[in-house]
Amino acid sequence: MKNITLVLLLIITFFGCEQKKNVIETVKTTKEPFNLKEKKITVYTTAHNSDLKLSLSNAPVEFKDFKQPLETESAINVNPSKQFQTFMGIGAALTDASAETFYKLPKEKQDQFMEAYFSADKGIGYTLARTHIHSCDFSSESYTYVEEGDAELKTFNIEHDKTYRIPFTKKAIEAAGGTLNLYASPWSPPAFMKTNGDMLHGGKLSPDFYQPWANYYAKFIKAYEKEGIPIWGLTVQNEPMAVQRWESCIYTAEDERDFLKNYLGPTLEKEGLGDKHIIVWDHNRDLLFERANIILNDPEAAKYVWGTGFHWYEDWKDGTPMYDAVKRVQEAYPDKNLIFTEGCNEKYDLVRIENEDPKLAERYGKSMINDFNNGVVAWTDWNILLDETGGPNHVGNLCFSPVHGNTQTGELTFTNSYYYIGHFSKFVRPGAKRISSASSTNNLLTTAFENQDKSIVIVVMNISDQMIDYSLTIQSKTAQLNTLPHTMQTILLN
Repeated sequence: MKNITLVLLLIITFFGCEQKKNVIETVKTTKEPFNLKEKKITVYTTAHNSDLKLSLSNAPVEFKDFKQPLETESAINVNPSKQFQTFMGIGAALTDASAETFYKLPKEKQDQFMEAYFSADKGIGYTLARTHIHSCDFSSESYTYVEEGDAELKTFNIEHDKTYRIPFTKKAIEAAGGTLNLYASPWSPPAFMKTNGDMLHGGKLSPDFYQPWANYYAKFIKAYEKEGIPIWGLTVQNEPMAVQRWESCIYTAEDERDFLKNYLGPTLEKEGLGDKHIIVWDHNRDLLFERANIILNDPEAAKYVWGTGFHWYEDWKDGTPMYDAVKRVQEAYPDKNLIFTEGCNEKYDLVRIENEDPKLAERYGKSMINDFNNGVVAWTDWNILLDETGGPNHVGNLCFSPVHGNTQTGELTFTNSYYYIGHFSKFVRPGAKRISSASSTNNLLTTAFENQDKSIVIVVMNISDQMIDYSLTIQSKTAQLNTLPHTMQTILLN
């Protein structure tokens, strides 16, 4: 009888503890209800072929009782109670080309540039940046940090970068308020480490140099940090499936997996750099799912991976970006992060900027909205600044950037791409949570976030040639808004 009583007491105690545990967990995850009445509503607009550039609208926005939209009407619905990934930041690449162009501009334009990109109040508030390990195509020449043949890396030094890129990066960090999450990517190992004996035109990392190349990453990180530039993370290889006429190196998925788990990951840990965030793939969306499967299905490789990075250049095949591949990776590996690591409009043409070709900025808007809705936590543009030719670039691979600096006249040109990116980066701040949002029409694209200060940010892009009237519904309240043709809007509930 005594034993039965003891068992009953244990059962009661167990279930009582479980019930208490569940109550505690519920309290932790219960979110304060969203209160629309307490929000001040402001709307910012950028419209093609107009003076509206992240401009504050004077038209009042008033939420009234819910109104059911008709099938023929455009509507956007936002549900702040449904939250998803935590936002990390938006930024761009601080390349040799960007740094060289920057230092050819007058001092007042340099200051304007830094404020425009990195000030959260007066600019668009970048909090993220990418850089490259020795040269890439957007360098004026090919170079490495060691003498040819130095497998022991005794001659390693970053003197080359001290002329432009290091001081440029330091200015960016200062302009961002002292903190900027910076990650680095290699385009190619030194020529003597490769099967083709050439930094350009593809080739592979020779097996005999797996360890020296892993050591190279560690030396780079330590050298930059000695200069006062913290390195937040790195990618294993830029575009590992592309044979380019510029710096490039080929890794199969198995190559990248094995280099990471047997050399790069252990080397960083051994060198006291195990806290650096490693990003795999760093290439287009089309093969994103395949690469993630092979690397992340291996526990010994996956333990070193912070996330999977990708670019947008797969749309050259048929003009259709493969946004769905991003979603598939998020579904399969929800414990890993997704980051957009590079994108730009190719084949520079000044006429397209002067005519405000909407496709340039809308490529950014479409990608950012779809990528965030599919689980991306961070988004990185390619060159933060280029000159009036779309360079410099040592192989003539000239491209657009959101801001161009004319090294002949000293003037800065802020394209609509800059403003479109700003509709996200200025208002969605690190630590925000993406919230549920949906549009009833293909011509209006939307995503939404809730910041840590409880402000709500709703981004709406009109990709049509027509003005669109639409309803915005939140928490059983509806407001009526409109958007000009080819327009980006940010609705801020603060």
